Amino acid sequence: MLGNFTYHNPTKLYFGEGALQNLAEELKNYQTVQLIYGGGSVKKNGIYDSVMKILKDSGKTVVEDGGVMPNPTTDKLNEGVEIARKHNVDLLLAVGGGSVCDYAKAVSVSVFCEEDPWEKYYIRFEEPTCKIVPVGCVLTMVGTGSEMNAGAVITNHAQKLKIGHVFGSKVMPKFTVLDPTFTYTVPKRQMVAGIYDAFNHICEQYFSGTDDNVSDYLSEALMKSLIVNSRAALKDPQNYQARSNIMWAATWALNTLIAQGKDTDWEVHMLGQAVGAYTDATHGMTLSAVSLPYYKHILPYGLQKFKRFAIEVWGVTPAGTDEEIALKGLKALEDWMGELGVAKNLTELGVTEDMIEGIADATLVMDGGYKVLSRPEIVSILKESL
Repeated sequence: MLGNFTYHNPTKLYFGEGALQNLAEELKNYQTVQLIYGGGSVKKNGIYDSVMKILKDSGKTVVEDGGVMPNPTTDKLNEGVEIARKHNVDLLLAVGGGSVCDYAKAVSVSVFCEEDPWEKYYIRFEEPTCKIVPVGCVLTMVGTGSEMNAGAVITNHAQKLKIGHVFGSKVMPKFTVLDPTFTYTVPKRQMVAGIYDAFNHICEQYFSGTDDNVSDYLSEALMKSLIVNSRAALKDPQNYQARSNIMWAATWALNTLIAQGKDTDWEVHMLGQAVGAYTDATHGMTLSAVSLPYYKHILPYGLQKFKRFAIEVWGVTPAGTDEEIALKGLKALEDWMGELGVAKNLTELGVTEDMIEGIADATLVMDGGYKVLSRPEIVSILKESL
C-alpha cells in the first residue's frame, strides 16, 4: 500500500532538438546571470557560444563561473558563492552535466547563508532559511537527474567526504533545457557512466518495500527503456531516438516521482560516494563497481523483489527456486554492465585494500532498504568490490 505523500515538482522543462530557443523567454525576469560550466567542453562543441549569444541578445549582464569539476568541491563552492555575492547575481545558469547543476544548486542556497554551508547543509542536513538564488539548467550530459530535482552533491577533500543533500522543492531548477543533440559529443565513458547512474537511481528506489505499488511498475518500464536504448546508442551515438529516450528516462529516474509513497534505499550511492571522496572517480563508475556485491549481499532480505526484477526487467524464465531466478537477474545485470563497459570493481578506479577502512568510515548508513548494514558488512562489501 502506498504511503501518504505530497508531490510537487516546479521545474519547467523544454525538451527536444532546438529547445534552447526557449531560453530567451525564461531570462526575462533576470538581469545578472552567473554562467556556470565545467572544464570547457561546452566551448568546443559550440553550446557555450549559443547560450552566450542568447544572453547577450537578451541584454543580460553575464558573470562567468567556469571550471566546475566532475565532483564539485567545497573550495569551488566557496568560489562560486563569492562570485555571486560580488556581482549580486539573480540567476545561476548551469550549462553542463549533473555536477554543474548540483554545484549551481549548492551555490544557490549558500549565497545568503550566514553560516558555513558545508556544516549547515552537509553535516547537519538542515534546510535553507535564507534567500535562495534561482537556478536554470541547460543539460549537456545525462545521468544524474539533477536537472529536475533538488539534490546537490559536494566533496570535501580535507575531510575525505562526499555528501549529497536533497533540499526542498524551492531549490529545484526553475527551468531546464533538454536537447538530446547536446549529448552527442559526450565521450563514450561518460555516456555509459551516466546511463548506469540513471539505472541505479531507479534501482535505489525499486529495491525497497514489499507491497504492490505503481512506482515499481514505472521503474520497470524506465529500466527496460534504458537497457534497450543504451544498446542502440552504443551502436550509433547520434541515434536521436536512443539519445532522447535515454535523456528522458534519466530525468524521470530521479525527479522524485517514483519515490513517492515508498521507502528508498540509496546505500549503493553512499558506498559509491565514499569511494569518490577517496579517488575522485567518475560517479557512475563508483556505483557500478559496488552494485553487484551489495545486491548479492542484500538479496536474501528482498528475495521476492529481486525475483521480480529478474523476470520483469530481464525476461528471466521463472523456473527454479526463487533464489536461482533472482541470481539470474543479477547475472543479466552484470552482462549488461559488460556491454556498457562500466567499471565492475574498485581496483579499476584506483582503490587499494589499505583504503577500505577509511572508505567504510566515510560511508553513510541508510535504513530504507532491505538490510541496514553494519560496519563489518560495509567493509566486507567493499573488499568484495575490489
